[in-house]
Amino acid sequence: MRAVGVTEFGGPEALHVIELPEPQAGPGEMRIRVRAAAVNPTDTLIRTGARARQLPGIPPPHVPGMDVAGVTRPDRRGHGHGPADGRARDGHRGALGVARAYSEFVVVPAGSVARAPAGATDAEAATLPMNGLTVRLALDVLDLAPGETLAVSGAAGAVGGYAVQLGKAAGLRVIADAAPGDEQLVKELGADVVVPRGDDFGAQVRAVAPEGADGVIDAALLDHLAFPAVRDGGRVATVRGFQGTRERGTTCHPVLVRSYAREQAKLDQLRQQAEDGQLTLRVAATLPADQAAEAHRRLEAGGVRGRLVLEF
Repeated sequence: MRAVGVTEFGGPEALHVIELPEPQAGPGEMRIRVRAAAVNPTDTLIRTGARARQLPGIPPPHVPGMDVAGVTRPDRRGHGHGPADGRARDGHRGALGVARAYSEFVVVPAGSVARAPAGATDAEAATLPMNGLTVRLALDVLDLAPGETLAVSGAAGAVGGYAVQLGKAAGLRVIADAAPGDEQLVKELGADVVVPRGDDFGAQVRAVAPEGADGVIDAALLDHLAFPAVRDGGRVATVRGFQGTRERGTTCHPVLVRSYAREQAKLDQLRQQAEDGQLTLRVAATLPADQAAEAHRRLEAGGVRGRLVLEF
């Protein structure tokens, strides 16, 4: 099968088309014919080797990717049971989060698969799993009550945009940041208040919420600069492993999406929210899989709104 990966770590040019054996599903697994794979910042870390320590003993080639949408294959399904509630069955379009997503076929636990949102293209569906589950996990650990205030950094990005929309769906007051050119977008996503983007995120949030927000989702990777935005005793969810501090009784909650990788019910809830219009599936552009290097160049250049998606 065709895949896109690296045999040596490096820049975007290190990505190239490779041939790999087709994976076979075992008990409790499902085999997916991939139609679309979203390109995420995490993928660039696999390509550069920045996450090589997470690949101990795994020989090259290394295939990036976390998000796919495709079709379950009945002729290659494992002998274990599939999703108990029938949300994704043989021959159905499915959306899921999985490593090595830049491939024509992937095999995943059945619990990692849910139906794609009705009416969504494969490219749109591929933007949902990892980023949606990241925000779902962040909101779960923040455990805010309706009416409380959530501050979101990086709100124009894929994770930040879902944080705004899922925060509003949970009944929260959302304060979100944006650069001047993104202010209208963030307003359309549903933010109650939009503040200027920058390293003074905390001061900007406190200008409209003097005591600080009850919780923060730091999608902009501000790390320690995000903490001034949260009230004493509040919680901050970080998305790149930042451990934070315990000043003023605040707590830091690094969010690792793999801990929700088999939370099918939560993935299916996201699917339903997309169908209900509570989540906007944003595709910046689609490219053929053999143009993965160009997708990585665009992503690393910055300014991409929505997700770039590779099509197989």
